[in-house]
Amino acid sequence: MDAFETLCHLAGEMDWESDEERTPCSTAIPASKERHLVLYHAQTPQGKSVRLLKTLLSSACERDCFYCPFRAGRDRARATFRPEEFARLFIQLYQAGLADGLFLSSGLVGGGMRTQDKLMDAAEILRHKLDFRGYIHLKLMPGAEKDQVLRAMQLADRVSINLEAPNAQRLAQLAPHKGFFDELLQPLQWVEQIRRSQPAQQGWQGRWPSTVTQFVLGAAGESDRELLQTTEWLFRSLRLSRAYYSPFRPVPDTPLENAPPADLLRQRRLYQASFLLRDYGFRLSELSFDADANLPLEIDPKKAYAEHNLRQAPLEINRASLSQLLRVPGIGPKGAQSILKARRERRLSDLSQLQKLGVEIQRAAPYVLLNGRRPLHQLSFWGLNPA
Repeated sequence: MDAFETLCHLAGEMDWESDEERTPCSTAIPASKERHLVLYHAQTPQGKSVRLLKTLLSSACERDCFYCPFRAGRDRARATFRPEEFARLFIQLYQAGLADGLFLSSGLVGGGMRTQDKLMDAAEILRHKLDFRGYIHLKLMPGAEKDQVLRAMQLADRVSINLEAPNAQRLAQLAPHKGFFDELLQPLQWVEQIRRSQPAQQGWQGRWPSTVTQFVLGAAGESDRELLQTTEWLFRSLRLSRAYYSPFRPVPDTPLENAPPADLLRQRRLYQASFLLRDYGFRLSELSFDADANLPLEIDPKKAYAEHNLRQAPLEINRASLSQLLRVPGIGPKGAQSILKARRERRLSDLSQLQKLGVEIQRAAPYVLLNGRRPLHQLSFWGLNPA
């Protein structure tokens, strides 16, 4: 394969990575009749939309994770770029106006420290030799050292490492030769230590990067409560930007090839619950779980809270605090702020006012009061079902 064919091969292997930035752009760059290079729509931590190239530096790996298509010893075609070779190929795509940003990961070859050096060499060349100023999401490798984490933070807009499981016991069922605390969690802790102790001006373009992580969903018997307990701690203690729940899919010729795939509705409920923890001020104790410590699939977590807490004791919109408003289905952070602002000027007395403030009134109506009254008499006018 020539360099571009190699890039198509390695980028095509990224389907195993997180759900982050997985919406393909409308067009793909052809390489040959057999291969094409797909770019992805993505948003930077600052909210800017970019066309993202997601790729590996190498698909070779010395680890033997039970679920992974790249596990050592598996019969699979491998490919590797040298850092400068990759950087120059990417900058050609960038200069041609085909790609705006980069998500760069790798299999482990020669240990986490050596692999991290290779990733940072590629990023260093892009930043300081080829003057690339665009978005870079750089993976942190298991076993990377703290100085390497700092250097990665000085090169990237976002850094991440996949925890894969919510705790050490579950990780042992996925990747028995990885250390949950020393190899996976510690780099995320170092990121936060650096952000708190050193001036942000040392980061790329005067900002420290955001952080995300990924869990493999459904392969280790983990419960939703376990996943969300770890997620909540990461949000509150390490200021994680987002947790991704990548649904397990069995891969032939791996120890978990006969395990069932993860339920995609379960994945959706986990994302909904994680957003409640991150953006709505919910605590894990406010979420509903079944006897197996999993979220109910038949109802979204916010509605489950409202049914239990607000159906019989609806919330007075004109007196509710910000945190209370955020617990009403159909009211998001922007809508809640709009309600607080509007209340300073007038009392809110009908659903049309809430709708103009960005509230999804079909969802909110059963759980609120307006001037002490349920807005049920208005529901038929709006074509709503009061149930």
